[in-house]
Amino acid sequence: MFTKLKKIDIPIVVILVLFMGMSTMLVHSASIDHPKISISISKNLLTYLVGFVAFIVISMIDFRVWIKIAIYLYGLGIVLLVAVYLFAEATNGAKGWFPLPAGFSFQPAELVKYILIIALTAWFIRRRGDTLQLGTDLIPAVFIVLIPFVLVVIQPDLGNAVIFLGILVGMIWIGNIKYSHFLLGLVLVVGGGYLLLQLYLHNHEPIYAFLKDLGVGHWANRLDTFLFPDEASKDHKFQVENSMRAIGSGGLAGEGFLKGSLVHRNFIPFAYSDSIFVVVGEEFGFRGAAVLLLIYFILIYRMIQISIQSVHISGSYIVVGVVSMFVFQVFENVGMLIGLMPLTGITLPFISYGGTSLLINMISLGTVMSVKLHQDADPFEIK
Repeated sequence: MFTKLKKIDIPIVVILVLFMGMSTMLVHSASIDHPKISISISKNLLTYLVGFVAFIVISMIDFRVWIKIAIYLYGLGIVLLVAVYLFAEATNGAKGWFPLPAGFSFQPAELVKYILIIALTAWFIRRRGDTLQLGTDLIPAVFIVLIPFVLVVIQPDLGNAVIFLGILVGMIWIGNIKYSHFLLGLVLVVGGGYLLLQLYLHNHEPIYAFLKDLGVGHWANRLDTFLFPDEASKDHKFQVENSMRAIGSGGLAGEGFLKGSLVHRNFIPFAYSDSIFVVVGEEFGFRGAAVLLLIYFILIYRMIQISIQSVHISGSYIVVGVVSMFVFQVFENVGMLIGLMPLTGITLPFISYGGTSLLINMISLGTVMSVKLHQDADPFEIK
């Protein structure tokens, strides 16, 4: 164990410590003046402490163990998603959390993101690096993701469901897809997206009524705010407009820690979780936001280096899956708060408050570290 600890990637550990400090400061600032939410510094640090323990433990376990039991992990994930939909109480309009003692909660969709990375890795390594075939490899991989995707959409939690697709795309690419299949998929996605957009535009009212009857009318409101910001109501564009205003008011250096005017007057919904990047922009300005994004870049760079250096193709798949998950989350979270992407309930990795999200991120990064620490044996042997 101590031999493995000596090989651990120090820059990644330093980045996690930085994230812990930044998250604790930002969550404290975002919640200190909130009338209903009170998140103590000790609670956030405790969550990080549990996360660090998980990170170290998972790092010490050979990552190939998870690939061996991938089918059981996948089955567990499906059972949890069905159970949370059937038995959990709705929170913020979605049935996605199991309550836990001491005010904590568990969100199965977060765990399923990690499980999908393991499951897709187990599926793709059958090819041993050969080109993926459309019928025997790609289509089944789509169905592996489609089942949990549907189960999360009906909660409804579109944010996490879309992340599943981001993971799939990243892993298919590293899985050695044929360029012809990639171009075919790109044409289908772009063409299908255009047709759906036209269908939505020409049948807006009946589609909106249908979504509202399903209890997800806010999906249409968020899409309308993104597509037609000038026509959207003040209520529907309240979060995006105030987020952009707050980030812009931060200027170059920000208004100062605990001095964000819009954040502390509670004009930013979910400032402690989904909208925490607004706290960065308003209180620390462009410099603070740039530093945070630079740290993310260094983290992704270190992970890609581990993927390139891995002698196990399964290790490369896992690392790319985790990279895809983090990159998509950061891009969507930041993009939605500056008007580049539609608004969704996606957290900022390692920074937003959320016990399950942080724990799964630490476990995912622990698995990446395990790839670095376990470079023995045949590259195509799982043991």
